[in-house]
Amino acid sequence: MKSRVEIYKDWCKKCGICVAFCPLGVLDLDREGYPFVKAPEKCKGCDWCDIRCPDFAIIVSGDENNQKE
Repeated sequence: MKSRVEIYKDWCKKCGICVAFCPLGVLDLDREGYPFVKAPEKCKGCDWCDIRCPDFAIIVSGDENNQKE
């Protein structure tokens, strides 16, 4: 099972921190400035987006064996 990134737009203030800290370019901003998962296949579950989000608007979940390599 791959890692999955869930973004809660209702909690997001569109700061872009998650996109800036993603080391693999998984996330990008849409036309309204909200983050979205652009390349889900690249996500390794590092949790940088989750950890850095000041609004707790992102959750990374997935196989623990696949994460934090």
